Amino acid sequence: MENADYFVLDDELWEELLALTDGEAAPCFQCGVCTASCPWGLVRGETFSVRKLIRQVQLGTLNEQEDLWLCTTCSQCEPYCPRGVPVVEIIQALRYMMWKRRAILEGLPSLLWSVYWNNNPWFQPPSQRTQWALTLDLPTYDPDHHDILLYIGCTASYDRRAQNLAHSLIQILRAFQIPFGVLGEDEPCCGETILRLGHLPYFKEIAEAGAKIFRDRGVGKLVAISPHCYDVFLNHYPEVNRDFEPLHYTEYLASVIETGGLKFQKTFDRKVTYHDPCYLGRRNQGYEAPRKILESIPGVTLVEMENSGMDALCCGGGGGRMWMETAPGERFSDLRVQEAAATGANVIATACPFCITCLEDGVKSMGIEGLEVLDIVEIAAQVLQK
Repeated sequence: MENADYFVLDDELWEELLALTDGEAAPCFQCGVCTASCPWGLVRGETFSVRKLIRQVQLGTLNEQEDLWLCTTCSQCEPYCPRGVPVVEIIQALRYMMWKRRAILEGLPSLLWSVYWNNNPWFQPPSQRTQWALTLDLPTYDPDHHDILLYIGCTASYDRRAQNLAHSLIQILRAFQIPFGVLGEDEPCCGETILRLGHLPYFKEIAEAGAKIFRDRGVGKLVAISPHCYDVFLNHYPEVNRDFEPLHYTEYLASVIETGGLKFQKTFDRKVTYHDPCYLGRRNQGYEAPRKILESIPGVTLVEMENSGMDALCCGGGGGRMWMETAPGERFSDLRVQEAAATGANVIATACPFCITCLEDGVKSMGIEGLEVLDIVEIAAQVLQK
């Protein structure tokens, strides 16, 4: 029959997904809870349907799927799944299946090549990785002399806005005489972007190379600026050594505050609301440390948004979405900054460079006046002891 519509069924799709997820996809019975909880339903007429994707794989009809790349891997759906399905891991596996079939979005291979050639996904030369810190005289990490390795990360190395987070954290560490070192131009890309985009073999290669660098340098306690780097070191890297302990900077500073080693004397007389980054909060239960830091700063009045903690709305920057275009009117950050403004706060604080970028874009696009976006470490640096 001419011009007939037809599907080519691939009976191996389901078995392939089960193999990639160690069977974790099997318990899904397409109840739709994940679809109902997905934040895309708040900004689009048609939500992102995880159960539809799973059903198509079971039937062997999964072909090119642009919707597959919408997922920000925020994990909003996972706490509510009645079967405990790791939805993010399934999305990553499905994306890998698309890589194998060369059915991916235009531009994504360039990200892989940037990491391969430049050691970063920002399309910047590796020789520029430490240019932001030329005047800081940062010490090279030595496990015999430094308490922590400060992992700057690609974003804080190359993104000008995020560089201020690195400057602020270094200012705090030096003010309180905490011995730290960096790896400088030898610092490896953590590979988190590659993992979330689903190219699992290449991520494994990156992770093994990064773990070897940390192992050879004798890295013990590692403090990361980005929760995305922290998550990948904590949950997805091979073993480095028995002393390897990745921490997000909020965890580390909160522990120093708890032991009395960090006290703020100046006041920050502002009403602050805190936005939980998905990769610090839902992914790793890092809810208390950021709030502990804010509450330790004199003058801060901390107020919560309608959706906070486990229910915090994603900023929209995870899952590789930082390198994809999101249409106006479909940006989660627009909704989030409106929630922040509704609290009466004049500062929305967070603890992630991706969130900083998305939230600042949201404030501008929504035309909200009197609401400043700051990272917690920037606030802390402002109230250092005289």
